[in-house]
Amino acid sequence: MKLLRTICIAALALGLATSVYAGTQSVKISGDLAIRGFARGDYDLCANHQEPVTPATQTAAEALQDSQVGSSDWETFYMTQVELQVDADLTDNVSAVIRLFNQRDWNVRSKNVDYATDSRDLTTIYTADGDEFDIGVDLAYIELKEFLYSPLTLRIGRQDLWFGKGFIVGANLQDYNDNIGAAHEYTVMRSFDAARATLDYDPWTIDAVAAMIKENVVGSKDDVTLWGVNVGYVFDMFNGEAEAYWFNKTDRGTVPDSGLKQHNTVHNIGIRGSADPLESLTLAAEGAYQFGHFVGMRGQKELRQRSAWAFDGSAETRYFKEIFPWKPIIGAEYILYSGDTAERAVTENTTGNYNGWDYMYRGKFDTAYREWVGTYNVTHMGRVTQNVNYIDRYPDLSRNNQHQVLVYGNLTPMDSLTLDGKLAFFWQQYTRFFTESQINPGNYEGVKLKRSPYLGAEFDFGATWDYTEDVSFGVLAAWFFPGTFYYDQSDSVATDIVGTVKLSF
Repeated sequence: MKLLRTICIAALALGLATSVYAGTQSVKISGDLAIRGFARGDYDLCANHQEPVTPATQTAAEALQDSQVGSSDWETFYMTQVELQVDADLTDNVSAVIRLFNQRDWNVRSKNVDYATDSRDLTTIYTADGDEFDIGVDLAYIELKEFLYSPLTLRIGRQDLWFGKGFIVGANLQDYNDNIGAAHEYTVMRSFDAARATLDYDPWTIDAVAAMIKENVVGSKDDVTLWGVNVGYVFDMFNGEAEAYWFNKTDRGTVPDSGLKQHNTVHNIGIRGSADPLESLTLAAEGAYQFGHFVGMRGQKELRQRSAWAFDGSAETRYFKEIFPWKPIIGAEYILYSGDTAERAVTENTTGNYNGWDYMYRGKFDTAYREWVGTYNVTHMGRVTQNVNYIDRYPDLSRNNQHQVLVYGNLTPMDSLTLDGKLAFFWQQYTRFFTESQINPGNYEGVKLKRSPYLGAEFDFGATWDYTEDVSFGVLAAWFFPGTFYYDQSDSVATDIVGTVKLSF
């Protein structure tokens, strides 16, 4: 029935598009289909953990340890993502965009009985995911150009938002019905339910945005909202551009158990610029400061103020592109997300400013593994030393308290083949300390309470072959080499291998 419903909805969309086309002669249908295969090893950085055993023979300590184990040593799975978009240009500067999608891991099945205690045949203990063929809506907005005033464009509905390099606002990552639970970072659903007004005073551009991130309970003041203003200017020399912005995220859904009458607010003010001082050289920098209120601990009794900052600087040279036949491009980037010195020792009575960065709705991620730790990937050490009462519960998360340096390059051996490589290093701004109370009982003994700030290095290699103008094949191989921050039995090399075939039309 799910597949039948999918086919009916797609047919209905095409039928409506055909009807509109007959009336306006201005409809475009586009889309893409991507199929990926994954092989991931030691994603929790623990190659020697005990594999789960049956409850009949499992001790209490083993059960606790198994509950904290991330992935098994190796896992393989496949994913399909399909998108269908209709762009309709109507009369009087009115247009609409609708994009439907389905994304799913192949034939995911859930374990519904315990084979150790159930007498049924093994073929009956797994149930197929009934939602895997559901259709979601990623884009659905109306655009009104020259709305009341010729430089003004108004866009209302579910839409993509990306400002600058996506450092503050770029993607609202979601997985509709949790159908790609094994690789959330690949979700195609990155849109916002928002209203956006754009004033185009070339070379000035002014954007104002209001978005509802989570409504939560309708009628209750427990929403998550995003507001912002972005002002951009394009220079007439050196291919230069600059932006200044203010973005606010208000999270009324984070309420401490103590009944503190406060919620999380994050105000971002920042500036970004880029220029080509030489034809073959691009320099870019962005800096932002955060202030507002911070609620991060269950039972928090005292109001804490935010005071955090972040910086992103990069340089890219294309000098060698014109010299060598493989057209090499080389670049480097440095990013800092500030951290809080006492973050791992906080209690419900902690006071003072909170200095940890809130990464908002960042859209640009450069590495396959490390930049997702604490968001979609959890290391074994992170699990056994987590502070379960804290929002940022993992000590090795990548969202704040982190320096990262990235060196990258790409080559084009032939017109249809592109090779690229990245080498990234990560370390903490402040070395996080652990206390005995923050280490759950029953875990590895002899865990060092003070760690080195060096988190590790990651090497990513990718190759893309354009088989035709419409079809491409790609492969990504990534390895994360844990640094001295990680202790024995939680310092194995993580491997990520992804193969992709993609059709665009």
